[in-house]
Amino acid sequence: MADAGTDTVLQISNVTKTFGTVTALKDMRLNVRRGRVHTLLGENGAGKSTLMKILAGVYQPSSGDIRLDDQPYQPANPQDAARLGLTIVFQELSLCNNLTVAENILATREPSFAGFINDRALETKARAIVKELGLPIDVSDKVGDLSIAQRQLVEIAKGLSIDARVVVLDEPTSSLSDSEAEILFGIVERLKAQGVAVIYISHRMEEIMRLSDDITVVRDGCYITTRQREEATIEELIALMVGRTMDEIYPQRETPAPEASVAPMLSVEGLGREDEFENISFDVRPGEILGFFGLVGSGRSEVMNALFGMKLSTGTVRLNGETVKINSAVSAIEHGIGFVTENRKEEGLVLSQSVESNISMAALQSFAGKFGFLRRKDERRSANAEVARLSIKTASLETTAGSLSGGNQQKIVLAKWLLTKPKVLILDEPTRGVDVGAKFEIYKIIRQLAAEGTAILLISSELPEVLGMSDRVVVMNEGRMIATASGADLNPETIMTFATGHQS
Repeated sequence: MADAGTDTVLQISNVTKTFGTVTALKDMRLNVRRGRVHTLLGENGAGKSTLMKILAGVYQPSSGDIRLDDQPYQPANPQDAARLGLTIVFQELSLCNNLTVAENILATREPSFAGFINDRALETKARAIVKELGLPIDVSDKVGDLSIAQRQLVEIAKGLSIDARVVVLDEPTSSLSDSEAEILFGIVERLKAQGVAVIYISHRMEEIMRLSDDITVVRDGCYITTRQREEATIEELIALMVGRTMDEIYPQRETPAPEASVAPMLSVEGLGREDEFENISFDVRPGEILGFFGLVGSGRSEVMNALFGMKLSTGTVRLNGETVKINSAVSAIEHGIGFVTENRKEEGLVLSQSVESNISMAALQSFAGKFGFLRRKDERRSANAEVARLSIKTASLETTAGSLSGGNQQKIVLAKWLLTKPKVLILDEPTRGVDVGAKFEIYKIIRQLAAEGTAILLISSELPEVLGMSDRVVVMNEGRMIATASGADLNPETIMTFATGHQS
């Protein structure tokens, strides 16, 4: 790798990309220097993904010039880009669930002899990569058995296993806990020290201000400005990114939080599942936002899966004071529970289906007429209403969900459950991979739902989000409830103390 320095390694000049009559990028420019972290900041749909796909060789620019170490850079595909010295770790996972961690990390580059893969050498090489990066994963595990956070670490290891002059990290911490994110930050610092240029894409402003040397803002496919970190403030960057000022990141409550005397909408007692979590007891009132926080592996998502009937568990669940048995997702929906999953690609959407089909799929029964035939006009009217309500950017209801940006896909998942008019709504990482502008819109919807009396369970690995939106916070550690914090205890220091198991 090259020595550390501040000279230009990647130069993008006046790059434009059109798809038919649609201009996705217009005169984009970027000047990336060795040994520095250059953040690309913009809302979903701003053109970041298009630019990254051009750098990866997935797309070819319609016009403009790209140079790597002052040589023309025109990769034909991602493998060609890696050969030329640029590697990208995409936010959307590109792993094979039926293969091991080692097989995924070294895919297409396996050690072999006489045409046969050397499995022992494969594991040894992958183990060395994982050890060097300091990642807490076992290379012999099947990727399909790993959590979303662990898969993200494998994706990072896969990308960084290639010796590159430029490394692009696209939302690398979107599903990582604070401790895992710290590992990644250390890796980024080592890359800088080795003279590698890092292009960093993230929507987490605190993270951006911590890591960045240079910050380029893009909006609507156009270059806006580049600032050095010391010259920028979070408020200014948000205003540049969304084209408007934003007085508050977290909207104020529309109605007061419910009093403790209000009867719970949902009560859980002694919920447990072997080797995952035990003795989980809490309640949530109508109109209350109950946050759940814990490090990866704390059992937050597993508890929510159990509540939604995805797996059998022990314990008692009461809705409006009545004991209920929820043993399937269908049963959960029938009882008025909605679930915005953390994994929208695999569990929240049918990517090949239309926006309309995805929005209405959980509420189809409400559109059934006589003899079971769908009332198509009512279905379409309701889908259109949710598109307008959540400001989903789509050409039409017939557009496939998979063709939309991550933020708009997340809004579709949310719209799907809003259409069921849930009494209890579980939100597991509802703003994962979503830009600041879209986050604000989602937060407003959450506030509106609470004002309408929906009981909300909000699970997030972003502590500021949990604190900014929740009335009370349940803290978990290693499958156990450690505390329920409210009032003066809703501060970062107290919550993190509980989350790490260090109780006072």
